Amino acid sequence: MTAEQPGGPAEPEGVRLQKVLAAAGIGSRRRSEELIAAGRVTVDGEVAELGARVHPGTAVIHVDGDRVVVRADLVHLALNKPRGVVSTMSDERGRPSVGDLLADHPDIEREGLFHVGRLDADTEGLLLLTNDGDLGHRLMHPSFGVRKTYLATVPGPVGKGVGRALLAGVELDDGRAVADTFRVVQSEGGRAIVEIVLHEGRNRIVRRMLDHVGHPVQRLVRTAIGPVRLGGQRPGTFRALGRDELAGLHRLVEEPAGPGPYPDRRE
Repeated sequence: MTAEQPGGPAEPEGVRLQKVLAAAGIGSRRRSEELIAAGRVTVDGEVAELGARVHPGTAVIHVDGDRVVVRADLVHLALNKPRGVVSTMSDERGRPSVGDLLADHPDIEREGLFHVGRLDADTEGLLLLTNDGDLGHRLMHPSFGVRKTYLATVPGPVGKGVGRALLAGVELDDGRAVADTFRVVQSEGGRAIVEIVLHEGRNRIVRRMLDHVGHPVQRLVRTAIGPVRLGGQRPGTFRALGRDELAGLHRLVEEPAGPGPYPDRRE
């Protein structure tokens, strides 16, 4: 790795900004120069100028207000966690874990990797993994209220009063819980699929809320965290987050969080 490669040992004066932007996938160096000349790029809060050099390991760079991740050592992954897999890197009880899934992907750098929040063993769906401590901790911090979307299979039919109750808030044993949005996606016979969006992550919160209103969960899948969506990703697979997804996550947590400690919440 040469002295000017983003993420490598930089020269004392840093790396040319257009080279850093091109390496981050913003566009060609020429396109990056055009963005800089148009005043659309900021570095550490200041509008950048052509010819600027930066240190990719420490510079905070935005293009059109969106944060650009330029550190080559940072890993941001989306996992579709299957049912029965625990959200840990290993399990002393011998249960299948996220670490076991990673073992099948030797190309993924595991050093420093951690999961952003948790899903209980019976819950499927989107789980983020990263070695980006600042972003990961902010996403978990309750002061930012990052929204998570779930699809739950429950006994049906689901009356209109159920949604009203969840949106108004229900009293659980550890306090009031309020849904941000709720809708019935499908209802057929004695089964229904509902979508619920929450901005908090207390232990098994979705299951407890739906049980409280008389519709115990039969299957639960998390389908989105902020702008990151599960889509058609197959269970047990990983994918790297796209630039737009990362920019969207950073937008959610731009303002400083309150003091720690950061919670490790199982959802």
